[in-house]
Amino acid sequence: MTGLRIAHLSDIHFGDENVEAVAAAAAQLRADPPDLTIISGDLTRFAEKDEFVAAAAWLESLPDPLLVTPGNHDAPYIAWAERIFRPFARYQRAIGPVWRQSHRAEGLAVEGVNTARGAQWRLNWSKGAIRAAQAQDACARLRQAEGLKVLVCHHPLIELPHGPMTGRVRGGRAAAQAFAEAGVDLVLTGHLHAPFALAYPFADGRTYAVGAGTLSVRERGVPAGFNMLNVERAAIEIAALAWNGSSFDPWRTWSLDRRRPRPRSDAAIAANGP
Repeated sequence: MTGLRIAHLSDIHFGDENVEAVAAAAAQLRADPPDLTIISGDLTRFAEKDEFVAAAAWLESLPDPLLVTPGNHDAPYIAWAERIFRPFARYQRAIGPVWRQSHRAEGLAVEGVNTARGAQWRLNWSKGAIRAAQAQDACARLRQAEGLKVLVCHHPLIELPHGPMTGRVRGGRAAAQAFAEAGVDLVLTGHLHAPFALAYPFADGRTYAVGAGTLSVRERGVPAGFNMLNVERAAIEIAALAWNGSSFDPWRTWSLDRRRPRPRSDAAIAANGP
Protein backbone atom coordinates (compact mmCIF):
# COMPACT_ATOMS: atom_id res chain seq x y z
CA MET A 1 0.00 0.00 0.00
CA THR A 2 1.36 3.44 -0.90
CA GLY A 3 0.38 6.84 0.36
CA LEU A 4 -0.18 5.41 3.85
CA ARG A 5 0.18 7.90 6.73
CA ILE A 6 0.85 6.88 10.32
CA ALA A 7 1.17 9.20 13.32
CA HIS A 8 3.49 7.85 16.03
CA LEU A 9 3.28 9.46 19.47
CA SER A 10 4.76 8.35 22.76
CA ASP A 11 5.48 9.27 26.37
CA ILE A 12 2.66 11.77 26.91
CA HIS A 13 3.06 11.45 30.70
CA PHE A 14 -0.22 13.01 31.81
CA GLY A 15 0.63 14.67 35.09
CA ASP A 16 3.78 16.03 33.44
CA GLU A 17 2.36 16.65 29.97
CA ASN A 18 3.27 19.65 27.86
CA VAL A 19 -0.27 21.01 27.92
CA GLU A 20 -0.04 23.20 24.83
CA ALA A 21 1.83 20.61 22.75
CA VAL A 22 -0.60 17.84 23.72
CA ALA A 23 -3.59 19.95 22.72
CA ALA A 24 -1.94 21.07 19.49
CA ALA A 25 -1.01 17.50 18.51
CA ALA A 26 -4.63 16.38 18.94
CA ALA A 27 -5.89 19.37 16.94
CA GLN A 28 -3.41 18.69 14.13
CA LEU A 29 -4.41 15.03 13.91
CA ARG A 30 -8.10 15.91 13.88
CA ALA A 31 -7.57 18.48 11.14
CA ASP A 32 -5.65 16.03 8.93
CA PRO A 33 -6.37 12.48 10.18
CA PRO A 34 -3.73 9.85 9.43
CA ASP A 35 -4.62 6.29 8.45
CA LEU A 36 -3.59 5.16 11.93
CA THR A 37 -2.40 6.81 15.14
CA ILE A 38 -0.04 4.79 17.35
CA ILE A 39 0.88 5.65 20.94
CA SER A 40 3.79 3.56 22.20
CA GLY A 41 3.33 3.79 25.96
CA ASP A 42 3.81 5.99 29.01
CA LEU A 43 0.49 7.77 28.84
CA THR A 44 0.84 8.72 32.50
CA ARG A 45 3.45 9.95 34.97
CA PHE A 46 2.72 7.69 37.97
CA ALA A 47 -0.35 5.74 36.76
CA GLU A 48 -2.57 7.73 39.11
CA LYS A 49 -6.30 7.46 38.51
CA ASP A 50 -6.71 11.13 37.58
CA GLU A 51 -3.84 10.80 35.10
CA PHE A 52 -5.63 7.92 33.40
CA VAL A 53 -8.84 9.96 33.29
CA ALA A 54 -6.98 12.74 31.48
CA ALA A 55 -5.25 10.26 29.17
CA ALA A 56 -8.51 8.53 28.25
CA ALA A 57 -10.20 11.86 27.51
CA TRP A 58 -7.30 12.89 25.27
CA LEU A 59 -7.35 9.59 23.40
CA GLU A 60 -11.08 10.04 22.88
CA SER A 61 -10.34 13.37 21.19
CA LEU A 62 -8.04 11.75 18.62
CA PRO A 63 -9.33 10.47 15.28
CA ASP A 64 -9.84 6.74 14.86
CA PRO A 65 -8.27 4.29 14.37
CA LEU A 66 -5.87 4.14 17.32
CA LEU A 67 -3.45 1.53 18.62
CA VAL A 68 -2.09 2.08 22.14
CA THR A 69 0.37 -0.05 24.12
CA PRO A 70 1.47 0.44 27.77
CA GLY A 71 4.77 1.76 29.06
CA ASN A 72 6.60 1.37 32.35
CA HIS A 73 5.04 4.56 33.76
CA ASP A 74 1.58 3.06 33.23
CA ALA A 75 2.04 0.76 36.25
CA PRO A 76 1.46 2.46 39.63
CA TYR A 77 4.55 4.05 41.16
CA ILE A 78 3.05 4.75 44.58
CA ALA A 79 0.54 1.91 45.17
CA TRP A 80 3.23 -0.76 45.59
CA ALA A 81 0.99 -3.76 46.23
CA GLU A 82 -1.04 -2.96 43.14
CA ARG A 83 2.14 -2.46 41.13
CA ILE A 84 3.43 -5.89 42.07
CA PHE A 85 0.23 -7.94 41.89
CA ARG A 86 -1.97 -6.02 39.40
CA PRO A 87 0.39 -3.63 37.61
CA PHE A 88 -1.81 -2.84 34.62
CA ALA A 89 -5.31 -3.07 36.11
CA ARG A 90 -5.77 0.71 36.03
CA TYR A 91 -4.46 0.89 32.47
CA GLN A 92 -6.79 -1.86 31.32
CA ARG A 93 -9.84 -0.21 32.86
CA ALA A 94 -9.07 3.23 31.45
CA ILE A 95 -7.32 2.52 28.15
CA GLY A 96 -7.71 -1.04 26.88
CA PRO A 97 -5.85 -4.29 26.16
CA VAL A 98 -2.56 -4.71 28.00
CA TRP A 99 -0.51 -7.55 26.55
CA ARG A 100 -1.38 -7.56 22.86
CA GLN A 101 -2.99 -5.05 20.51
CA SER A 102 -3.75 -5.51 16.80
CA HIS A 103 -4.79 -3.41 13.83
CA ARG A 104 -5.49 -4.58 10.31
CA ALA A 105 -6.33 -2.51 7.23
CA GLU A 106 -5.69 -2.87 3.54
CA GLY A 107 -1.93 -3.00 3.10
CA LEU A 108 -1.20 -2.62 6.82
CA ALA A 109 -0.74 -5.01 9.74
CA VAL A 110 0.21 -3.81 13.22
CA GLU A 111 0.86 -5.81 16.38
CA GLY A 112 1.44 -4.25 19.80
CA VAL A 113 3.44 -6.04 22.51
CA ASN A 114 3.84 -4.98 26.15
CA THR A 115 7.51 -4.73 27.15
CA ALA A 116 6.75 -3.00 30.48
CA ARG A 117 6.69 -4.92 33.77
CA GLY A 118 5.33 -4.02 37.19
CA ALA A 119 8.15 -5.84 38.94
CA GLN A 120 11.28 -7.72 37.93
CA TRP A 121 14.25 -9.49 39.49
CA ARG A 122 16.36 -6.35 39.22
CA LEU A 123 16.31 -3.03 40.98
CA ASN A 124 15.36 -0.84 38.02
CA TRP A 125 11.82 -1.91 37.12
CA SER A 126 11.58 0.78 34.46
CA LYS A 127 13.66 -1.33 32.08
CA GLY A 128 11.97 -3.56 29.54
CA ALA A 129 11.43 -7.26 28.99
CA ILE A 130 9.98 -9.33 26.18
CA ARG A 131 9.35 -13.05 26.44
CA ALA A 132 10.23 -15.34 23.55
CA ALA A 133 6.57 -16.38 23.42
CA GLN A 134 5.49 -12.76 22.96
CA ALA A 135 7.87 -12.29 20.05
CA GLN A 136 6.96 -15.62 18.47
CA ASP A 137 3.24 -14.88 18.66
CA ALA A 138 3.67 -11.44 17.05
CA CYS A 139 5.92 -12.92 14.35
CA ALA A 140 3.37 -15.59 13.53
CA ARG A 141 0.60 -13.02 13.17
CA LEU A 142 2.66 -10.65 11.05
CA ARG A 143 4.01 -13.40 8.77
CA GLN A 144 0.45 -14.10 7.68
CA ALA A 145 -0.21 -10.44 6.83
CA GLU A 146 0.22 -8.53 3.59
CA GLY A 147 1.58 -5.02 3.12
CA LEU A 148 3.48 -2.96 5.68
CA LYS A 149 4.20 -4.95 8.85
CA VAL A 150 4.63 -2.97 12.06
CA LEU A 151 5.49 -4.04 15.62
CA VAL A 152 4.83 -1.58 18.46
CA CYS A 153 6.27 -1.73 21.98
CA HIS A 154 7.43 0.81 24.53
CA HIS A 155 11.13 0.01 24.98
CA PRO A 156 13.71 0.01 22.16
CA LEU A 157 14.72 -3.62 21.74
CA ILE A 158 18.32 -2.73 20.87
CA GLU A 159 20.13 0.11 22.57
CA LEU A 160 20.46 3.38 20.68
CA PRO A 161 24.15 4.32 20.41
CA HIS A 162 24.79 7.46 22.50
CA GLY A 163 21.08 7.60 23.42
CA PRO A 164 19.85 9.71 26.36
CA MET A 165 18.99 6.58 28.39
CA THR A 166 18.80 2.80 28.07
CA GLY A 167 16.00 0.30 27.70
CA ARG A 168 18.02 -2.79 28.68
CA VAL A 169 15.25 -5.02 27.40
CA ARG A 170 15.62 -8.60 28.55
CA GLY A 171 15.13 -10.74 25.47
CA GLY A 172 15.24 -7.62 23.32
CA ARG A 173 18.04 -8.54 20.94
CA ALA A 174 16.61 -12.00 20.28
CA ALA A 175 13.19 -10.48 19.65
CA ALA A 176 14.65 -7.88 17.28
CA GLN A 177 16.34 -10.63 15.29
CA ALA A 178 13.11 -12.66 15.19
CA PHE A 179 11.16 -9.66 13.90
CA ALA A 180 13.76 -9.00 11.22
CA GLU A 181 13.72 -12.62 10.09
CA ALA A 182 9.90 -12.55 10.01
CA GLY A 183 9.99 -9.63 7.57
CA VAL A 184 8.66 -6.96 9.93
CA ASP A 185 9.20 -3.53 8.38
CA LEU A 186 9.08 -1.24 11.43
CA VAL A 187 9.46 -1.61 15.19
CA LEU A 188 8.00 1.56 16.73
CA THR A 189 8.98 2.47 20.29
CA GLY A 190 9.18 5.31 22.82
CA HIS A 191 10.85 5.48 26.27
CA LEU A 192 13.93 7.52 25.28
CA HIS A 193 12.05 10.82 24.76
CA ALA A 194 14.14 11.36 21.63
CA PRO A 195 13.28 10.40 18.04
CA PHE A 196 15.55 8.09 16.06
CA ALA A 197 15.59 5.66 13.14
CA LEU A 198 18.09 2.86 12.53
CA ALA A 199 18.24 -0.48 10.76
CA TYR A 200 18.48 -3.70 12.73
CA PRO A 201 21.73 -5.58 11.96
CA PHE A 202 19.85 -8.75 11.08
CA ALA A 203 18.43 -10.52 8.02
CA ASP A 204 18.25 -8.19 5.00
CA GLY A 205 18.79 -4.95 6.94
CA ARG A 206 15.33 -3.68 6.01
CA THR A 207 13.73 -3.92 9.45
CA TYR A 208 13.95 -0.52 11.11
CA ALA A 209 13.74 0.58 14.73
CA VAL A 210 11.98 3.95 14.95
CA GLY A 211 11.53 5.90 18.16
CA ALA A 212 9.19 8.82 18.86
CA GLY A 213 9.91 11.68 21.22
CA THR A 214 7.77 12.88 24.11
CA LEU A 215 4.81 15.22 24.46
CA SER A 216 5.68 15.87 28.09
CA VAL A 217 7.87 18.41 29.86
CA ARG A 218 10.33 15.57 30.57
CA GLU A 219 12.54 16.50 27.62
CA ARG A 220 15.96 14.94 27.11
CA GLY A 221 17.70 17.33 24.76
CA VAL A 222 14.93 17.31 22.14
CA PRO A 223 11.79 19.51 22.10
CA ALA A 224 8.42 17.90 22.69
CA GLY A 225 7.06 16.34 19.53
CA PHE A 226 5.93 13.27 17.62
CA ASN A 227 6.59 11.44 14.35
CA MET A 228 4.68 11.36 11.08
CA LEU A 229 5.36 8.45 8.74
CA ASN A 230 4.55 8.48 5.03
CA VAL A 231 4.76 5.05 3.43
CA GLU A 232 5.45 4.78 -0.28
CA ARG A 233 6.28 1.80 -2.46
CA ALA A 234 10.06 2.22 -2.30
CA ALA A 235 10.63 4.04 1.00
CA ILE A 236 9.20 5.09 4.34
CA GLU A 237 9.61 8.80 4.96
CA ILE A 238 9.71 9.84 8.62
CA ALA A 239 9.47 13.37 9.95
CA ALA A 240 10.17 14.01 13.63
CA LEU A 241 8.07 17.08 14.41
CA ALA A 242 9.14 19.41 17.24
CA TRP A 243 6.98 21.85 19.19
CA ASN A 244 8.20 25.45 18.84
CA GLY A 245 5.67 26.94 21.27
CA SER A 246 2.98 27.59 18.69
CA SER A 247 3.21 24.80 16.08
CA PHE A 248 5.07 21.65 15.10
CA ASP A 249 8.04 22.02 12.75
CA PRO A 250 10.22 19.31 11.18
CA TRP A 251 13.16 18.67 13.50
CA ARG A 252 14.74 15.75 11.66
CA THR A 253 13.78 13.49 8.77
CA TRP A 254 14.73 10.00 7.59
CA SER A 255 14.11 8.06 4.39
CA LEU A 256 14.15 4.29 4.93
CA ASP A 257 14.43 1.98 1.94
CA ARG A 258 11.73 -0.69 1.89
CA ARG A 259 12.42 -4.33 1.12
CA ARG A 260 11.18 -5.58 -2.21
CA PRO A 261 8.15 -7.89 -2.04
CA ARG A 262 9.04 -11.50 -2.58
CA PRO A 263 7.83 -12.90 -5.93
CA ARG A 264 4.69 -14.96 -5.53
CA SER A 265 5.17 -18.66 -6.12
CA ASP A 266 3.39 -20.51 -8.94
CA ALA A 267 1.38 -22.39 -6.31
CA ALA A 268 0.21 -19.17 -4.67
CA ILE A 269 -0.76 -17.66 -8.03
CA ALA A 270 -2.67 -20.83 -8.95
CA ALA A 271 -4.48 -20.81 -5.63
CA ASN A 272 -5.28 -17.11 -5.36
CA GLY A 273 -5.06 -15.77 -8.89
CA PRO A 274 -2.56 -13.30 -10.35
